[in-house]
Amino acid sequence: MAELAFPLAAKLIERLSSIASEEICLAWCVQADLQKLGRTMSTIRDVLLDAEEKQARNSGLRSWLRQLKDVFLDAEDLLDEFECEALRRQVVRGSGTTRKVRRFFSRSNPVAFRLRVGHEIKDIRQQLQELKDDKNFADLRTVHHHPRLGDHVRENRNTTHSFVRASEVIGRETEKNEIVDLLMVQGDDHQGGVNRNLSIIPIVGLGGLGKTTLAKLVYNDERVVGSFELRMWQYVSVDFDVTRLTKEILGSALGTQISEGLSLDQLQAQLRDALKDKKFLLVLDDVWNEDRIKWSELRDLLIEGAKIGSKIVVTTRNISVASIMGTVGTYINLEVLSFEDSLSLFVKCAFEEGQERQHPSLYEMGKDIVKKCGGVPLAVKTLGSQLYSKTDERRWKLIRDSEIWELEQEGDGHILPALRLSYTQLPSHLKQCLASCSILPKNYIGFNTMDLISDWMAHGILESRDHGNMELEDVGELYFKELRERSFFQNVKDCTFCYTFDMHDLIHDLVQSVAQGESLTVDSAGTKGVSENVRHLTFLEVGQNVSTTLQKLNKVRTIQVRSCENIDESFLSTCISRFKYLRLLKLTNASCNLLPGSIGSLKHLRSLHLARNERITALPNSICKLQSLQTLFIRCVNLEEFPRDMRKLISLRRLVITTKQSSFPENGVGCLTSLRYLFLGECHNLTCLPRDTSYLASLHTLMIISCKQLDLVMKNYQVIPLRLQKLGIVEVPRMVALPEWFQGCTNTLRVLIIGDCENLEALPRWLTSFTSLRRLILESCPKLLSLPDEMHRLTALTKVRIADCPDLERRCQRNTGEDWPKISHVPNVSFEGL
Repeated sequence: MAELAFPLAAKLIERLSSIASEEICLAWCVQADLQKLGRTMSTIRDVLLDAEEKQARNSGLRSWLRQLKDVFLDAEDLLDEFECEALRRQVVRGSGTTRKVRRFFSRSNPVAFRLRVGHEIKDIRQQLQELKDDKNFADLRTVHHHPRLGDHVRENRNTTHSFVRASEVIGRETEKNEIVDLLMVQGDDHQGGVNRNLSIIPIVGLGGLGKTTLAKLVYNDERVVGSFELRMWQYVSVDFDVTRLTKEILGSALGTQISEGLSLDQLQAQLRDALKDKKFLLVLDDVWNEDRIKWSELRDLLIEGAKIGSKIVVTTRNISVASIMGTVGTYINLEVLSFEDSLSLFVKCAFEEGQERQHPSLYEMGKDIVKKCGGVPLAVKTLGSQLYSKTDERRWKLIRDSEIWELEQEGDGHILPALRLSYTQLPSHLKQCLASCSILPKNYIGFNTMDLISDWMAHGILESRDHGNMELEDVGELYFKELRERSFFQNVKDCTFCYTFDMHDLIHDLVQSVAQGESLTVDSAGTKGVSENVRHLTFLEVGQNVSTTLQKLNKVRTIQVRSCENIDESFLSTCISRFKYLRLLKLTNASCNLLPGSIGSLKHLRSLHLARNERITALPNSICKLQSLQTLFIRCVNLEEFPRDMRKLISLRRLVITTKQSSFPENGVGCLTSLRYLFLGECHNLTCLPRDTSYLASLHTLMIISCKQLDLVMKNYQVIPLRLQKLGIVEVPRMVALPEWFQGCTNTLRVLIIGDCENLEALPRWLTSFTSLRRLILESCPKLLSLPDEMHRLTALTKVRIADCPDLERRCQRNTGEDWPKISHVPNVSFEGL
């Protein structure tokens, strides 16, 4: 991430200027030191553009930039101390000046703390001075910020990539026809016995060559659709867990979600029954398993009762996997695209239709760029999308002549230079967002933008000032869409409240390469050669090597623990004591019984994420000392109570709760006036919302799911203007009507989802005054009989979806239903389920 040195320097200089004039700075007597630090940084910043331009050809300069960036990150941690202190003082002032409050938020030794801060400022200045005295610095020239290729990307923010469709596949017709012909064969002549009923066709190729795209092309071919009674698609990835695969294949076969709790025998019996005497096609996408025994167990289950002519298509990167699984005597070896096909794909991505004829010089440069892509469709698509509708020849030449292509030639080196070039051309704010994705797990599907944007916020990447003071969450969504348009995220789906997405393995490799060792995954393979500058730690397994790893580190900002059986309070206490600048802590399906009280010392912590930790029954009240905390995600089904001082979390913006509590404590959640997003899920005992309604004034999104005892009615509530934009109510059986207090969001609500509310009898007449409403989704509300009159007043409404509401569906049928005139103006009306 050497390219991020310049924007990081610019941000730090701006923060230094602001902090140096604040009361805290004067009280700590560090104003002069901060001003000197700012001047040193400004001198270095002035040569960073030149350094970033030259680093591709100079390994010494790349090393110098990495060292510089590490010092900048240390400086950022230090400056956060001032913001943390400002937040601490704000809470103390807001809570009064009682001895109890002062003791709760006091530091053990204020004098020692001020001395430490002063010493760290001087230490950072000294490190910067040493880098400034380095010979690499002497060879650099001052370059003032000027528009570069990456900075121009934002000029065409409204440009879409709608022309790049998954169905528009170039250069794979031969392979498609070959596979379709194999699928049309009734049996498998290459093996005898019952296995002749089932043929298995592997597609093998390097990541990024389009194996999955080819499989989808085959899967949806008209001849294939007409030849198979049942088609199923299963994403496999690294974890070849037979129970999981059996359950998910069964769900695909039945078109429904399979309930939890079924044994493997029960799942297998149901799957055998679902496949019995059916000619089926199953795609197993992205298989890594090389264990023949595991594959045989699943294969034997699928073979049982399969009708002759059934087929399995497998996509994999490994020839060994294909040899274990295949039955057709060979496999489809997916080659790179020809130059002609690559050029056609590039033209489709980089030019408006026919525009290449109007720009012959760009077209010729495009040929050179295509040659560098090595026939890899992902690389061609990524670079072409970067250049879409750009006509400045300097931008094209910069890509054509970039020396980044020559870096890292081993391994996936023929692909990563292309992807890295796409990264290099991003504006700095998107570079930071993409680089931070190094903490996302590889071989995972179904990321969501809520968690992604929370992570970006935790690391201070999002800035609202450049976007008309937009909310940080909206800025994050904007950045996500910009990255999606540039093909860094795939399979993006609009799920109304957020987007889900995948990240291609090659893109993951790219961000790991960009992160330059800042992210480390600890698993059973060990952690050799750990750099002391690791900032992000992910634990997949906690073994004997963990303590050694932790002892080498002290700058960690992120800790993620996933499905570790031996996580205990001691491990967490060690992490808390060593990593005082921790910003992001995620514990998912961990075995810990409780959080240490020392967690309250993590004053830099922005995001605390606890999910599927069934042993946790309570949270320490010291969590309420985390004034920097922006996201608190607590999905622990056995949590019995929340801390009593929640109101002190003055920065909290996103709160996700699962609890056994029947009500919220006074002066708690209801007092969180910075809250933007509130999710209440599986709170089966909860009977009411917080009595203090202060939190409602700033809330943008409210999602309530599976709260069986919850009564949404607020007694003696005075309707006040709200800012609520998205509202979802699912499985709240006590709701018989929308509560009156919802009228406060008449001018702001854009999305309303109501599902599985079995006793909801009618929608209120005042709903027709919600003139900003764009989406209305109603599902599984059997007592809902009709829509309110004057629905035509909802002119912003673009989508209405009604499902499993029998009487309402009948009344809303297109052109014939009694209520159809009420929604006939809506462009998209559907009656399928969610």
